[in-house]
Amino acid sequence: MISTVLVANRGEIACRIFRTCRELGIATVAVHSDADADALHVREADAAVRLPGATPSETYLRGDLVVAAALAAGADAVHPGYGFLSENADFARAVVRAGLVWVGPPPEAIEAMASKTRAKELMGVAPLDSGDLTEADLPVLVKAAAGGGGRGMRVVRELGALREELAAASAEAESAFGDGEVFVEPYVENGRHVEVQVLADGHGTVWTLGTRDCSLQRRHQKVVEEAPAPGLPAALVDELYERSAAAAKAVGYVGAGTVEFLVADVPQALGSSRAGGTPSAHFLEMNTRLQVEHPVTEAVYGVDLVALQLSVAEGTPLPAESPSAAGHAIEARLYAEDPAGGWTPQTGALHRMDFGPGVRVDTGYVSGDTVPVHYDAMLAKVVVHAATRDEAVRRLSYALERATLHGLVTNRDLLVASLRHPEFREPALLDTGFYGRNLDALTRPKDGEAYGAVAVALADAARNAGRFGGGWRNVRSQDQVKTYGDHEVRYRRDRSGYTVTAPEGVRVVSAAPDRVRLEVSGVVREYEVTAYPDGTVHAGPHRLTAHPRFNDPTDRQEPGSLLAPMPGTVVRVAEGLAVGDAVAAGQPLLWLEAMKMEHRVSAPASGTLTALHAAPGRQVEVGALLAVVQPSDVPTEAQEESAS
Repeated sequence: MISTVLVANRGEIACRIFRTCRELGIATVAVHSDADADALHVREADAAVRLPGATPSETYLRGDLVVAAALAAGADAVHPGYGFLSENADFARAVVRAGLVWVGPPPEAIEAMASKTRAKELMGVAPLDSGDLTEADLPVLVKAAAGGGGRGMRVVRELGALREELAAASAEAESAFGDGEVFVEPYVENGRHVEVQVLADGHGTVWTLGTRDCSLQRRHQKVVEEAPAPGLPAALVDELYERSAAAAKAVGYVGAGTVEFLVADVPQALGSSRAGGTPSAHFLEMNTRLQVEHPVTEAVYGVDLVALQLSVAEGTPLPAESPSAAGHAIEARLYAEDPAGGWTPQTGALHRMDFGPGVRVDTGYVSGDTVPVHYDAMLAKVVVHAATRDEAVRRLSYALERATLHGLVTNRDLLVASLRHPEFREPALLDTGFYGRNLDALTRPKDGEAYGAVAVALADAARNAGRFGGGWRNVRSQDQVKTYGDHEVRYRRDRSGYTVTAPEGVRVVSAAPDRVRLEVSGVVREYEVTAYPDGTVHAGPHRLTAHPRFNDPTDRQEPGSLLAPMPGTVVRVAEGLAVGDAVAAGQPLLWLEAMKMEHRVSAPASGTLTALHAAPGRQVEVGALLAVVQPSDVPTEAQEESAS
């Protein structure tokens, strides 16, 4: 029997595993970096061990330190969670050699499936030879052989770009996983990402616990997942079960794992299914760990996959028959990121995060926590289970829309708009191209944001009136003008109260420093207004910033300056790039890594590189000067002197 578990992870998944351990009466040990010293997973554990440093390579990826921490804390088992060392066979072996119980599959099974190229060979699928590709083979996907989460992946649509994308994917894979091996496979346009949850014990029993659809993705990373995958023919589902069970048995699998497929039609992916095509499933990989999206399977099958992992690790056999499914579950990943700004991750204070009843929330944060720069940008997973898919979609979108999220920019509005989009509501239209087609429409400003700006302006006015007294004069004064983002608010105050002149059609019912009621077209809405010292202010679901809150760093820089869009680390600079080089608009110059994502910084215009202040390994803050490109149409000082 396991008595104490060390979770070799952080954040949401560590908290989720601790929750089950508490229910089972198992003590818990956390490990943490210096950046996570006061993180929620540390606060929730019975004991915690520091891993000196801040970056993953210094801390959570140091298997030797994690094993030493388990021994020092008296743990008798290690659960890897997902990511970090969860699919590292050498780490699993080190845990076992130390006399600890490894809550995961045998190291040999991890090794067999850890390399996607070897896994494909095991499943009878051969990667493409990058040296023999022709235009007819395009598009193709360059993919890292190790790891996952969208790292080291590139879609190539032009042969001329293949060499550069192979190098970029390899460099990113080396940085993320310590393994730069990449391979090339056909890229199926607009397929559906479907996976099967498997669970196996050490006695030969393998369960297939249904399908999940994870087609809504950005940068090859999942955003919305659901179980079961809707609209699949029964024959295809049976095929997926058979192939998934066969994959598990082929490697002697024990524990929880997931087999992933790209479901497409022959010959034109999902587009032809609308015309009655024949669906087919292409094996992608087997994840030898618990998946981020495991809660939707738990909800549908009424199981606790972490508890089952622990039971299997203790040697307990599974029942011969797996549980049956009921209803439909959907999970949305809430990220601290700006979807309209290139999915830029956000860091800083999470002032408030509250969800209403009726939803499951798995998170590694609570109100008042700070989101650090070194790790994934996911704040929470929000899950709803209902009798039908339509009901689950409605309840989840409602819960997200009414959640209180103060501080950071998040993808909440995108999630709500996605769940309510006609393409998502119709399973036959689901595919991985959803955001490529719809992102612009999904990230338009929310309806009613202008009225939220009015509420913020009036709450601020009421706050100042209470602070300084009065606030109105007998002599009619000019309108007060305040700007929040793209919204200009004009109002004045007399003895009868506040009058809004822009936007038009707004009647002020009441205005207090923390609550404003407005009537628009006969409908009265109340806005709770909260302002924070860092300048963020919220009116109901609207996040607004007074303009200008901060001076734009570009105002203090010469034309062509490239500034860091986020805090992060320079991971590489374009090969051979040097000051004095001619560069073309859009040409990649360097890459930043922040919150487990890599971001390309490109030349804003064609011209000459006149300064380069980036080198691999350099830590930068938001607004740091990275490089300067002198545009071709901007005259140099010498040209100006000559012209004068």
